[in-house]
Amino acid sequence: MTRKTIIAIAALSFAFPGSMLAQKVGTSSLQFLKVMPTARATAMGDAYATLATGADAVFWNPAGLSTSNGIEATSTLTMWLFDTRQGAIAAAIPIEDWGTFGVQLQYVDFGTIEETRVDHLGFSGTGTSQKYNPGLTGAEFSPWSYLVGVTYARPMTDKFGIGVSVKFVQESLYGATTGSVIVPVSGGGTATETYKTYANSFLLDFGMLYNTGFRSIRIGVSVQNFGPQVKFAEETFPAPMALRFGTAADLYGPNGLIGADETNRLTAAYDIFQPNDYAQQMHFGLEYEFAELIAIRAGYKNNYDSERFTYGGGVRSAVEGYLFRLDYSYAGMGEYLGAAHRISFGVHF
Repeated sequence: MTRKTIIAIAALSFAFPGSMLAQKVGTSSLQFLKVMPTARATAMGDAYATLATGADAVFWNPAGLSTSNGIEATSTLTMWLFDTRQGAIAAAIPIEDWGTFGVQLQYVDFGTIEETRVDHLGFSGTGTSQKYNPGLTGAEFSPWSYLVGVTYARPMTDKFGIGVSVKFVQESLYGATTGSVIVPVSGGGTATETYKTYANSFLLDFGMLYNTGFRSIRIGVSVQNFGPQVKFAEETFPAPMALRFGTAADLYGPNGLIGADETNRLTAAYDIFQPNDYAQQMHFGLEYEFAELIAIRAGYKNNYDSERFTYGGGVRSAVEGYLFRLDYSYAGMGEYLGAAHRISFGVHF
């Protein structure tokens, strides 16, 4: 089984990058899918293809659900750029002899935007009272995006698990379902054309998780947002498909590579991330945890325009049979964009 597992992981890892690299930079749709939830993961620089377990695995690698040993629910609030907010909730329910089922919901609120139109562009008034209008109509609109999904995962052996997610996504660029534009017509005059301002699609995630059996070394692979072209108005664009290939190990801990320690754990993680609309990127993450109570995390993201270093931490506490956890992450986005903050809360029972 070990040899077959390694072959399967290698095949999944190398089957996609060639076709992904053929896409032009910045040409994929549904960009909100790139804003990942989970404070623990983002504090570790998104190096999470292998560490994703429990309910949070539905966002990163569905195979992570195969290790679930109880019912779990989690939620994340992301305070993104320019007052954008993302909410994400997920749950995992293991069923004996069947595997683990998961559900997820994500919603993005982009706030309110002032409407501009070409036919409102220009100067108004006369003489010294002239004012330039950059196209403002006086109206406002509120774009939004959401995702709902279901996941199924199961262990194939005591070391190898697989998982798959089916997701329905929809994004509205205008807030309403249709918009209109004034266009010239042959013979003179103008006409109003109506067009669809939203797009939706069904997408798939699938992944594998493999415990090598040597100390604490694990390997994880996931393909995200696999699906058809997405159509906005009259144009079609690919979904933001991506491949994650990662490995992780405890440097210190009960099965540490460097040293054994029952109280302190230091975990290192590394992911290769290949999107279909950008060059290959790399994610590095570290997590130190004391007595399974308090954790400190840091990460680094390579080959990004603005994101680089990430930080965060978390606490866990058991109360009457319930295990609660609270996590926070900070990601600097550069001098002009500010920072992204995430807060996650989860319960396991």
